[in-house]
Amino acid sequence: MSNLRLFGIIVGVFTLLFTFLRYRGPKWKRSNFILLTLFSLLLILICINPDSVNFARDMLSLEEYLYGRLLSLLILFNIFIFFFTAYIKSKQGTTLIQIDKLIRHLTAADLTDNPDYHNKIKPIMILIPALNEEDNLKELLPKIPDQVNGEQVGVLVIDDGSEDQTRQVTLDQGFLVASNPVNRGGGAALRVGYDILKKSTCSICVTMDADGQHQPEEIIKLVSPIIKNQFDFVIGSRILGAREHDSTIRIAGVYLFGALISFLLGKKFSDPSSGFRAFKMDKMNTILLLEDQYHTSELIIEAVKKDISIGEAPITILKRNYGKSKKGKNFIYGLYFMKTIIKTWWRQ
Repeated sequence: MSNLRLFGIIVGVFTLLFTFLRYRGPKWKRSNFILLTLFSLLLILICINPDSVNFARDMLSLEEYLYGRLLSLLILFNIFIFFFTAYIKSKQGTTLIQIDKLIRHLTAADLTDNPDYHNKIKPIMILIPALNEEDNLKELLPKIPDQVNGEQVGVLVIDDGSEDQTRQVTLDQGFLVASNPVNRGGGAALRVGYDILKKSTCSICVTMDADGQHQPEEIIKLVSPIIKNQFDFVIGSRILGAREHDSTIRIAGVYLFGALISFLLGKKFSDPSSGFRAFKMDKMNTILLLEDQYHTSELIIEAVKKDISIGEAPITILKRNYGKSKKGKNFIYGLYFMKTIIKTWWRQ
């Protein structure tokens, strides 16, 4: 018996003993016990009788190679690792969804239990996710119109774990604010807002960024087609409208992702990264939203899948007034944005 086989037997026996000692009593975890026990027994079996894996070698046509059996084991092990990793990620994904629902429920309940909540819910609600945007909100919130097309307008700010006075600035303006205990991302913040508005009397939701790039006077451009029943969902487009000078790479990305989404969905979209949009709240019940970041395309793709009528309206995007963008570097942002597009398009 070679030294390598002998070493393998020793490792297998040691792992088997460790598994039994580690996962007995209160530390018992059946899945870990079964997995490590099987690994230990297979290792011992293969080291005692290497011919037991000849089937794998022959199946992979490696019988002519010097280390054919070893290569076949490595290949099978990598396949196992791939599927096991996918299984773990699926379990982790389920857990994360449950945690997300819990945080959203607690954050929403903290606001809806407020006796002033129902008085400040209006037929049209402006939903603004915000992270450390007190300076921008001081200028943005007073510009929100009281009415659009004769319908009253309210504001709900989702304070996404801010460390400044974002929450207090919103309250000082007399608007609703719900606060995430920690920063979770713009998409996660919006899901909290959607949860709150789904249970309210709000009929139209308008999402805006908190950085001052979107102009409140253009809300009417998004809302009017919905009130007239021309569309259920209207996206504000800087490509159809105008924009102050921005990064050339970022604008190129808008065109690129617009072309990609248009190709995948068979419907023309010029600005899939726009966070300035309006939609009927009763349509949100059919939409599945999971993305914490890079989420703007997710809503578009989901809406098309659910056969929701979508239009675009020209808007003007301004430069950020204060602070720095939360989007990060252009290249990394672009990669994750593309990943979100493909992942959302592919899922059922």
